[in-house]
Amino acid sequence: MTQISLDYLIIGQGLAGSLLAWELMQRGYKVLVVDNGQESASQVAAGLINPITGMRLVKAAEVDQQLSMAKRYYQHLSTFFKQPFYIEKPMLRIFKSQAEVNYGLKRLQEPSYQAFIERINPSDAFFNTPVTQLGSLEQKQTGYLLTRNLLSCLKAFFIAQASYRQGSVSLDELQFQPELHWQGVYPKQIIFCDGHQAQHNPLFSWLPFQLVKGEILTLEYQGHLPDKILNFGDWLIPLNERHLRLGATFDRENVDTQPTETAKGALLNSLAQILPDLPPTHLVSHQANIRPCTLDKLPFIGHHPQYSQLSIFNGFGAKGSLQIPIYAQQFAAALASNSPSPSNIQRYYATHFTG
Repeated sequence: MTQISLDYLIIGQGLAGSLLAWELMQRGYKVLVVDNGQESASQVAAGLINPITGMRLVKAAEVDQQLSMAKRYYQHLSTFFKQPFYIEKPMLRIFKSQAEVNYGLKRLQEPSYQAFIERINPSDAFFNTPVTQLGSLEQKQTGYLLTRNLLSCLKAFFIAQASYRQGSVSLDELQFQPELHWQGVYPKQIIFCDGHQAQHNPLFSWLPFQLVKGEILTLEYQGHLPDKILNFGDWLIPLNERHLRLGATFDRENVDTQPTETAKGALLNSLAQILPDLPPTHLVSHQANIRPCTLDKLPFIGHHPQYSQLSIFNGFGAKGSLQIPIYAQQFAAALASNSPSPSNIQRYYATHFTG
């Protein structure tokens, strides 16, 4: 068997694995991406980017840097592949309580939020239903990533560079002596970017993941919608004049990848409440997958406590489109300089790793 020497073997071609592989290759490293070819959470996800979240309408301290990097990153990829990937579109956040209205009014007065908030709309600005009577907050610098398109382009790029292999990496096939290798591949470092599959990987399953199932509908519709993302507990993205995406459920009990009638009914009922006059829609697709969320809402990045040649880059949950670009750049830099990684899993060595 021909031996292949390389710098990094990346397991998983979701958004995390793909952008990290791209970043490392741009820095001149030899990389191989191995993926099992199954639909990942990244491919199902809507790729929403929303800097202000939660009932209190809070933006994270790092969101300015994360958003700036994400925009530059996706623009660079769009230029390279000659097609758009990130669609910037304003968002209407429908108020669900007077407390949310009060927080919206407060944020309008805070200088650090001015770049992200346009105005508060009265209840009849776009809708006139019982659930929209409190009005809405119009947000700026929101949008969505065409994740499936981007991953398809990156896969083709990796294949053209002889840097992609379809298959599964069995831990039984990993050999550490006389040097790290797998099926004739001799990497200096193996990085696991395997999303929710990490729960089945004993090397990293000790990390406190909080996996969440999400279901999303793609619908064909007639009628008129404002060209804005609607956030009303669930969310709606008008993809074009005929199609929209509607999501997403959060199920922590039934964590599998099977679409359910229960979730579909809940989403369609939610849509009917917010847009009761929308003509009947036609279901184009119904997808489900598992978000790799974490206990402390921070990603898991860094080296295994026992095997320093094994690393993880995972746990981005629902904020992957926003956070992965900057973390990929920071982790690649940390690997190059042998310095501590961002969001380092060392924070769980003492409390969760049992050896």
